[in-house]
Amino acid sequence: MTIPNWITFSRLLGLPFLLYGLHKPTPQARWVCLAIFLVSALTDWLDGYLARRLNQISELGKFLDPLVDKLLVLAPLLALIELGQVPAWGVFLILARELAIAGWRVSQTTITGANIWGKLKTVSQIMAIALLIAPLPQEWELLSLVAFWVSVTLTLISGIIYLLPQKDIASANATKS
Repeated sequence: MTIPNWITFSRLLGLPFLLYGLHKPTPQARWVCLAIFLVSALTDWLDGYLARRLNQISELGKFLDPLVDKLLVLAPLLALIELGQVPAWGVFLILARELAIAGWRVSQTTITGANIWGKLKTVSQIMAIALLIAPLPQEWELLSLVAFWVSVTLTLISGIIYLLPQKDIASANATKS
């Protein structure tokens, strides 16, 4: 296993602490959870950077990185549902998109990396979750919810954009047969 893949896998280690801290959060626990979340999110950038820099891009990394990203996003969102900060149906839309893309990837012979829409989706999700985890004053609640809905929208758009070219390629291959 490559160094970038180990870094990707290490992101999972923070999730139990994040979920524990968000179970019955105090303001101090929220700050700790925010730090854990942001460090985990930064390692997402680091593993990709190192994979390219060290020429260690692998099929395992292309599979493992988005899977861990999904867990890093969905775990705190589920905790935020329990805390009443986000509606379950908004998180369901994110989950449905992620499962659809994961299911599509399983059937592919080669795994493609994230496009610009996928990267925008990830950044928007990280920003929204960070705002929702942070123990901010009540005045920030609207901004946090707007950030959440922007991330839901970008998640759906990126999923559609990801699948549309794939559908066109599959259609072209079917007509050639």
